[in-house]
Amino acid sequence: MARMETKKKGTTAVVTEGSAQAALRRGPARELTPEEERVVRMRLGAAPPRAAPLERSAEGLSDLEIEVLSYEIEAYMKWREREQATAPATAPVRAPAAAAPSRAKEKIIRALRKKGL
Repeated sequence: MARMETKKKGTTAVVTEGSAQAALRRGPARELTPEEERVVRMRLGAAPPRAAPLERSAEGLSDLEIEVLSYEIEAYMKWREREQATAPATAPVRAPAAAAPSRAKEKIIRALRKKGL
C-alpha cells in the first residue's frame, strides 16, 4: 500500500492510496490543476467520477487531419476484415489434460467397485 504524506501548517497527515482513490472518485481535486489531477489519477489508477463528462482529445484538429484520421480508420477496418477472412475458421480445440490419478481417488473407486456400484 502506498502512502503519501502532506504537511499543513506544522502538522503531518498520512494519506493512503485507497483513501486518495476514494477522494478522487467523489469528485475533482480542488487544490490541483487539471494536469496534476490527471497525473495523480493515472498514478493511483483512480477512475473519474461517474457523472464527470469525458474529455475530448479530437478538439483542435483541422478538417484535413480529421479526414486523414478517417482514412486511417477505414484502412484498418478493411485490413482487419481481410485478416479475419484468411484466418482459419476455428482453432483446434485442445482436449483437457487428464489429471494424474491420486491415491485418494483410486481408493474411493476401489471401494465403490467392491460394493458393486
